[in-house]
Amino acid sequence: MKNCMTEMGTGTTAAGSVRVDGEEFCKLPVDDKRACLDGVLPKEKLALILGDPDAGKLARSMPPHELYWLFKESGGPDAMELLGLASPEQCVFILDMELWSGWSFSEDKAVEYLGYIMKGSEDHFLELLPHLDFNLLSLFLGRELVVAGGIGDINTDEERQTDWDYTFDDVFLIKFKNPIHAETIGSFLELVCRLDNPLYASLMESVSGEVDIESEEECYHIKSGRLADLGFPPHDEALEIYSRINPATFMPDHNKELQQAVEATTLPKTFLTGKTFLERVVLRADSELFRMELNYLINTALAADEAHLADMEQMRSVVERVYGYLNIALEYLSEGDEAKGAEIISGEYLKRLFQLGFSLILDLKYRADKLSEPDYAANKALSGLKTARPRYYRGLDPDGIDGYREFREMQDVKSMSDFLAELE
Repeated sequence: MKNCMTEMGTGTTAAGSVRVDGEEFCKLPVDDKRACLDGVLPKEKLALILGDPDAGKLARSMPPHELYWLFKESGGPDAMELLGLASPEQCVFILDMELWSGWSFSEDKAVEYLGYIMKGSEDHFLELLPHLDFNLLSLFLGRELVVAGGIGDINTDEERQTDWDYTFDDVFLIKFKNPIHAETIGSFLELVCRLDNPLYASLMESVSGEVDIESEEECYHIKSGRLADLGFPPHDEALEIYSRINPATFMPDHNKELQQAVEATTLPKTFLTGKTFLERVVLRADSELFRMELNYLINTALAADEAHLADMEQMRSVVERVYGYLNIALEYLSEGDEAKGAEIISGEYLKRLFQLGFSLILDLKYRADKLSEPDYAANKALSGLKTARPRYYRGLDPDGIDGYREFREMQDVKSMSDFLAELE
């Protein structure tokens, strides 16, 4: 594959990202376009995709979670246009991420995203329809509709006297429970009735008789299974990455074995400043399997913190935490030797290195839990350490900002340890 920076006139921004000329970009083969997009900022990446004659192919070439990062970072009408290009699998992933908050399904979000989907083409809707979760649709419509009638059914006196809102087929009678949602749900039902009448009849039978409607908990587990297939483990399993191990007795393994389980992707940008020890080590040991493992670790951390990808700020914080803990663990074990660091990440599982970095910081939390301090700045530093995911107080940085960030390097651990020693 050709490098797009040598193939066309490109420059870099102050942040180091690639600036790509749109006209030249359109002339490249699809595979080269895909490679070019990896180094471009989200807004420009979205503009390049939407302005390209191969927009659909480019969007669908992205793994579902990578497309979702772009979707969330971009926002606005252009992001909705991107949704209209997405494959059914990508759309289902976006819905799985957006329609749930923990264990709870959001009807308001479901209505919002149905509206977005129906703004696309009818062909796109028809392509997506068979991939939508029937159980979840039944659960959702059961909360939004009262349905009577059916094939061969005789309406009762009560049903005949009810003031029904609509019927799409002169078979099922519908009343909307929530007038605010009626227009969007009505449009959705009209499309389903017209494009896939057997599915429409099955949904109406399910809602009218409450037959085989899955509980919210069951729908949650089905959704979690879909995400697990894409490399997002269940919450209880993901929490294992925050298990403590003893740094004093930790010995890195040299025989890890990985199989290509999930697709390696371009990872979201972090706000780490400069080139860290981790980044220099990765240049020595980067591989498709390493990126897959790192991608899975980040997915695991997102699932453990129940952030998934819906909150971009929280997602960035979790990504920074993963990079920071890995960097701290490697610095602790390698003592500045990049070759040794490369050997460690080639032989030891990243999950264990994350646990080591977390454990070094957890020891600071245990010390902070025993202390209190009336001084404002000192109390703020202690408060950051006492949280479930300890944060570094930026007042200890050279710029002295009153706020928090993730731990980034062993120097942060040493600085905080010295600070605690003074208080102790």
